[in-house]
Amino acid sequence: MINVRIPATTANVGPGFDCLGIALNIYNNFFVEEIEDGLIIEGCDDEYCNEDNLIYKSMKKCFEKIGYKHKGIRIKIENDIPISRGLGSSASCVLAGVIGANKIAGNKLNKNEILKISSEIEGHPDNVAPALLGGMVTSIKEGDDIYCSKINIPKGLKFCALIPDFKLSTEKSRAVLPNEIPYKDGVFNVGRVSLMVSALINGQFDLIKLACKDNLHQKYRGSLIKDYDDIINKCKDLDSVGVFLSGAGPTIMAMIKEDDINFYDRIKEYTSNLENTWTIRELNIDNKGVEI
Repeated sequence: MINVRIPATTANVGPGFDCLGIALNIYNNFFVEEIEDGLIIEGCDDEYCNEDNLIYKSMKKCFEKIGYKHKGIRIKIENDIPISRGLGSSASCVLAGVIGANKIAGNKLNKNEILKISSEIEGHPDNVAPALLGGMVTSIKEGDDIYCSKINIPKGLKFCALIPDFKLSTEKSRAVLPNEIPYKDGVFNVGRVSLMVSALINGQFDLIKLACKDNLHQKYRGSLIKDYDDIINKCKDLDSVGVFLSGAGPTIMAMIKEDDINFYDRIKEYTSNLENTWTIRELNIDNKGVEI
């Protein structure tokens, strides 16, 4: 049986809409093997234990690309990444399927080909790339090809994920985005995403709060999340290095200094008084990515 461990990811990182992502140390473990016949899926709700399962669909897509005729498949899931919370749970399923299928078929694909197929299935590479490679990754799609670059972030930062007890589908969070944006909003984001990348590379953490600002998606998606503005402002008041919406949401991600021992308790106390239940998880960057 093949064991594929895949980290959670936080995409966009504020202004880097669909092109920035960071791998974090929450993990899903997937176990896959070829069996004589049929499909067995364990570790998820009954509604996902069928041929529409995203892991299985991704495996089939990979088998088709390679030209491998598989027999039966068994999949076992040990899930720790919250589902539909903006932490890359679907990307982990896609990668698990592609990597598991590639392993069964004799490792015909290299990492670039795995990234390309997985991004095809997922729709964009901003979660898939950091989950595969680890660390912070910038990624773009050019035609049918995916190009990415891994960024080395100096030590000194950790993350605090504020995860609510409600889900927000990517479809719904995409639906609130405008079809067109003003020119000035595009210029605004180009500047902030450039500042974000350079500040992280150079360890200029004092610039990140400014670099987290965004005019493309956060203000629209934030309207779908109860207490969003209040939580963002509270994170700023508690001296977070920066705060942003994780992926499509609804998780809110705060960057904090590595030696900050107060933020966790103070934000936990604050969110305990809100209408929804918020789980707070202190996290670090995963620099390894997928492990098999």
